[in-house]
Amino acid sequence: MCHTMTRISSLLWLCHVCVFNISVAKVCTLQNSFHPGFMAEGDFVIGGIFPLHYNQEMPDLNCTYKPPPVKCNGFDPRAFRWAQTMRLAVEEINHSSELLTNYTLGYKILDSCAYPLTGQRAALAVLNGMSEDDSPMCSNASPLLAVIGESGSAQSIVVSRILQPFRIPMISYFSSCACFSDRKKYPTFFRVIPNDDYQVKAIAQLLVRFNWTWVGLVRGDHEYGRFAVQGLLKELQGTKVCVAYQEMIPLLYNRRRGLEIMEVMRSSSAKVVVVFSAEGEMTPFLKDYMTQNITGIQWVASEAWVTASVFSGSEYYPHLGGTIGFGIKKGYITRLGDYLQTVNPAMYPDNPLVQELWEALYGCNAIPSSPSRLPLCSGHELQLPQHSAYMNISSPRVAYNVYKAVYAIAHSLHNLLLCQPGSGPFENNSCAQNNNIYPWQLQYYIQEVTFNIAGEEVNFDLKGDSVPYYDVINWQRGTAGNIEFVTVGLYDGTKPTGEELMIQEDRIMWARHQSEVPVSVCGASCPPGSRKAVRRGEPVCCFDCVPCDSGKVSNQTNSIECTFCPDEFWSNKDRTACISKEVEFLAYDSLGITLTVISVVGASLTIAVCGIFFYHRNTAIVRVNNSELSFFILFALVLCFLCSLVFIGEPTAWSCMLRHTIFSITFSLCISCILGKTLVVLAAFTATRPGDNVMKWLGPRQQRAIIFSCTLMQVIICAAWLIGAPPQPFRNTQYEHSKIIIECSVGSTLAFWCVLGYIGLQACLCFVLAFLARNLPGNFNEAKFITFSMLIFCAVWLAFIPAYISSPGKYANAVESFAILASSFGLLFCLFASKCYIILLKPEKNTKQHLMGKEKK
Repeated sequence: MCHTMTRISSLLWLCHVCVFNISVAKVCTLQNSFHPGFMAEGDFVIGGIFPLHYNQEMPDLNCTYKPPPVKCNGFDPRAFRWAQTMRLAVEEINHSSELLTNYTLGYKILDSCAYPLTGQRAALAVLNGMSEDDSPMCSNASPLLAVIGESGSAQSIVVSRILQPFRIPMISYFSSCACFSDRKKYPTFFRVIPNDDYQVKAIAQLLVRFNWTWVGLVRGDHEYGRFAVQGLLKELQGTKVCVAYQEMIPLLYNRRRGLEIMEVMRSSSAKVVVVFSAEGEMTPFLKDYMTQNITGIQWVASEAWVTASVFSGSEYYPHLGGTIGFGIKKGYITRLGDYLQTVNPAMYPDNPLVQELWEALYGCNAIPSSPSRLPLCSGHELQLPQHSAYMNISSPRVAYNVYKAVYAIAHSLHNLLLCQPGSGPFENNSCAQNNNIYPWQLQYYIQEVTFNIAGEEVNFDLKGDSVPYYDVINWQRGTAGNIEFVTVGLYDGTKPTGEELMIQEDRIMWARHQSEVPVSVCGASCPPGSRKAVRRGEPVCCFDCVPCDSGKVSNQTNSIECTFCPDEFWSNKDRTACISKEVEFLAYDSLGITLTVISVVGASLTIAVCGIFFYHRNTAIVRVNNSELSFFILFALVLCFLCSLVFIGEPTAWSCMLRHTIFSITFSLCISCILGKTLVVLAAFTATRPGDNVMKWLGPRQQRAIIFSCTLMQVIICAAWLIGAPPQPFRNTQYEHSKIIIECSVGSTLAFWCVLGYIGLQACLCFVLAFLARNLPGNFNEAKFITFSMLIFCAVWLAFIPAYISSPGKYANAVESFAILASSFGLLFCLFASKCYIILLKPEKNTKQHLMGKEKK
């Protein structure tokens, strides 16, 4: 388009240069003519530019001959109705007894063909006044005070720039581009349609409201589409909505390019398409779209085409039904219906636009002399369904904007004429001259005007914008199968942020005649229990669903992240809720019961051995092996077996203190007894001379003193431990995050290892002494059995340390209980199994001579 306009502009400039060089003295002459659509004289003239056609046929520009004018195709009855609304408003004002009394308004209405280049020609033509051959504008005030127009933003940009040097105000009825709010670039521009900044905010809120996170954008090749898309992308920043693609419909529609856009729509997973385009390029685009069998598209229409009557035909519904968008607020014009009926070929036989209207409405030729190929009208034709909305004036929108724009100029001009000399707004408090009004003087009053029409207040802010109101329009099937534009909500830009959009969702009919909101997402919704993980190199709306890690939950759909459960809780199987953690300790379950049974069996066996020894206390084997120490050892072993029971069950403050203290004291007692016995054996068999009195130092009293003193040392250590930093129950949530392990903290690590170290020291000392006495004479050398018992004891507890450290949860207590039981069984069997064997099964060996190895062979 830019290349074409450049070539045409170059040709116009060359023509201008040629005419200028022929004779500077000659008066400028028109090189071409641009006939107005409608014209009426008056005291004050306003211009009107409307897209009475929506397509163009560009001439051949080869610079070898004068190019013909651009041919406009595709008559638009909707825009024709806008033009007639302007005429109606002017006639009402001219007959009004309250506005411009004793003055009349004139107008000059031209066709822009919905194209910037043709709009430029229309603007230049409207500047020439009522007659193009007579242009007094260089010597007096402009014959044109203001312009109503244009519809498309691209055309309005061109027209506004042409009018700016002459400071002629322009009020647009349909140009919503946000770019016009720049007063430095467009100082004379006003509009009665809301700024597109509000429309893009409304569309962004609509997309967020219905959770359409993956959408396509299609725009026209003009400023309106470009600025609207830029504004929408800005609004969508910080939301969950992403754009799948952006496509542009050529201003001069090209079918090949249109099919490429449709292929992108077909292949994309985005089922919602937002379109910022004018009716002109959308009409051929949608005609091609209907032939491509593309289904499932939910259209979101901009105000430029959401109420276009050309799309109300029944053939559009299967493809466009359910379209939703924001339309200009509707109004009501009392006499519009009657006035439109007066526009016919009989009333305007020489107006080609009226002839085209008749052909569009009825598909026939009303004027016999016309070169049209259509059949002559018989007078009995019915309106074609695609243009039946032409006479539907129940809810005019754009036409109502035209109506307001004309009245805005009339009220402004009326206020200008009421100005009293000496109290005016201009230099030295002057007023404008009634017979020589300049457009810039009228612009001042347009900026300040405020009036009511049909209960609505009309005014302009400092940027030339009006109050932002939109109706939410939904395309639904009518009774005749056509499309009806049903209002299902409202957008009020004057309300606080977040409260502007009001929609009656139950009244909406979506694409494909569905009552459920369409889904348009790049990735399927992530259910509770998972989170969204963005795919590398793709927009944030394209994601995979990743299950939450253990200990994390998400209880909402499409959670961005999973949240940690509190310390006392853990995630359930589905990762949707936090549940109380499983509490773990060595309970009376299968493992606890097994250890309990083993403990009781061990204690019972020890008591049984004790009973055997007591029953046979007078036999040689019991007496030789120091029966008192044996009973002490058996008593201590019973306590050792039973102390393992303290490790089973839920830890409490008392059980934690008893566990290690009872265990350490009982084992210390047991080892002290074995140590005493070892000393006695060693002393008895190492006496070198007869009558040597070594045993007098190891009598029963001394033996008890050794046991008591060795055990007392352990008691003192335990007492200091309990007083200083006693063991306490501890809820361990770090070792295994899914469980709460209730265990006993040792309190003082130093005391804990001192207790174990003391037992180890006793065992090592006992082992060394017994090892030294292992080869002493006698058939029953007690030192050998003590050596083996200590060897087993040390082996068990050396293996216990790494096993205890590496065991999780309740198994740590189980390992400690197992070590207690294993070492207790080791002592019991090593020290007493052989004795019980002799007592019960070999009584003949239970003699002093046999034990001392002195029996006769």
